[in-house]
Amino acid sequence: MKRDGTRIKAVMGVIQARIASRTYTPGTRIPSVRAMAQAMQVSVSTVLEAYERLMAEGVLTSRPGSGFFVGGPVAPLALTELGPKLDREVDPLWISRQSLETSNDALKPGCGWLPASWMYEAGVRKALRVAARSDTMNLAEYAQPLGHIPLRQFLSRRLGGIGIDAPLEQVMLTESGTHAIDLICRFLLQPGDTVLVDDPCYFNFHALLKAHRVNIVGVPYTPTGPDITAFGAALLEHEPRLYITNSGIHNPTGASLSAVTAHRLLKLADATDLVIVEDDIFGDFEHTPAPRLSAFDGLEQVIQIGSFSKTISASIRCGYVAARSDWIEALVDLKIATTFGGGRMAADIIHHAITDSGYRKHMEGVRLRLTEAMDETVVQLQAIGIKPWVVPRAGMYLWCQLPEGTDAAMLARTCLREGLVLAPGNAFSQAMAAKDFMRFNVAQSADSTIYEVLKRALNA
Repeated sequence: MKRDGTRIKAVMGVIQARIASRTYTPGTRIPSVRAMAQAMQVSVSTVLEAYERLMAEGVLTSRPGSGFFVGGPVAPLALTELGPKLDREVDPLWISRQSLETSNDALKPGCGWLPASWMYEAGVRKALRVAARSDTMNLAEYAQPLGHIPLRQFLSRRLGGIGIDAPLEQVMLTESGTHAIDLICRFLLQPGDTVLVDDPCYFNFHALLKAHRVNIVGVPYTPTGPDITAFGAALLEHEPRLYITNSGIHNPTGASLSAVTAHRLLKLADATDLVIVEDDIFGDFEHTPAPRLSAFDGLEQVIQIGSFSKTISASIRCGYVAARSDWIEALVDLKIATTFGGGRMAADIIHHAITDSGYRKHMEGVRLRLTEAMDETVVQLQAIGIKPWVVPRAGMYLWCQLPEGTDAAMLARTCLREGLVLAPGNAFSQAMAAKDFMRFNVAQSADSTIYEVLKRALNA
């Protein structure tokens, strides 16, 4: 086979990609010249030239009689280099950036939050005025390691109201819900461990777990929770350390966990070392609380997390972890190591807002608006051949199947040209099994232009 610059660069690219993804770390012996030539179906001289160029760049070193080795420091972590390459329309990081970077005037039925006008702005402004008058400590000092006591007391009472016994000392505040999961991953996981997620699940779970360099396994999700047969099989085959899920309102499907599924799941987990992380960020959107794994389990193998970014403000970052006491102790150490004391003001503002007399009435209004928006969005989507997988009892998400033969990623690409940001199904699916699904946020789907653009794209 003729050696040329293209083939040499191809060999160099393979080695560089494996170093960037940390498949090859410093000191790793790379394939021999002959083995690489056979694997890439190029000549030995082509590979040798590629290796020589990489040595000249300081990427590789040679040890006579031993072969070629990776030199230099560990490559900076680049999440896009880990795992298979994804089309940008189903890349979790790209979708998040697209939703965050586009202008406020853009149409975003694919984003994951309420419109700013639906948030508790009045309560936040009132809380900010109170905070401005607070003492110097609140304005200038670090928070206590566990976090703002009044907010933790409130959370302890609220958790008790849905059957979760979480005394004050078992509740720790974090900088956000994502920060809470990150701390738990640091606490429990080592690179190479296996983590179960729902398939589909919130796409940023994929991105965050990728950063921890773990093996991610998806379990098919049903209208009542994870498929129990598949869940049991995954426990036996993969011996996972962690399972991350939503119980109250599931993202992206909008489904709710049933009591029967919860009991069966916990019975399976009880015979293993599996730890379950239950993300309860959507609890305040429920009309009637669904079963919580953490309530049935008593915070033994289940950790509950949450935040206030979906109901009060995404600008004021504050989350929490509720877990058994010995785990909280270790998590506090990790929190100090990663954020030192954390902030006092955000938790103080959230506490004032969430305990304000107007918050309950505000959320009643939001739940009513979401119900109306859900009904209207279902009608509009069905009119153009897009069908809901299940009609949720509450929340903002609608998981829909597109007309037969429609590729959600291609549809998203086409609609983006007209300023419409969508969330195609495979962004949420670890197995890439949701090619013809799309998640819609009903609170962001009122504009009739959305359906006009979708209809044109579907008929193109």
